[in-house]
Amino acid sequence: MAVDLELAPKHKRPAGEPCCEPVVYPDVERLEAERLARVAKALGDPIRLQLVDVLRKHAGKVCVCELVPLFDLSQPTVSHHLKVLREAGIVGSERRGLWAYYYVNPDAVKELSAWLSS
Repeated sequence: MAVDLELAPKHKRPAGEPCCEPVVYPDVERLEAERLARVAKALGDPIRLQLVDVLRKHAGKVCVCELVPLFDLSQPTVSHHLKVLREAGIVGSERRGLWAYYYVNPDAVKELSAWLSS
């Protein structure tokens, strides 16, 4: 099936003039986009994604000592991943003596979920 296309001659546009109008504009404000990007970046690591998965399925706060055996990683490495998640606002923590107990921050998960489903 042959299609005949008629090509229009090129016209040089003046410098600085946009080639066309944007079809869609972002709904997300810059600060919100930066916050969502931090969350998405933190979840971009498979270990961190698995940590969040474990924490969100748990009924309460989980001790880091319960998380270490789930992964083939040292305790400092698991703690590093939890720190990244905490700094992104995805998880919170509470210290009890020597141990830290972690939990998912439901507001961060709801915000990301709401944006992804809109």
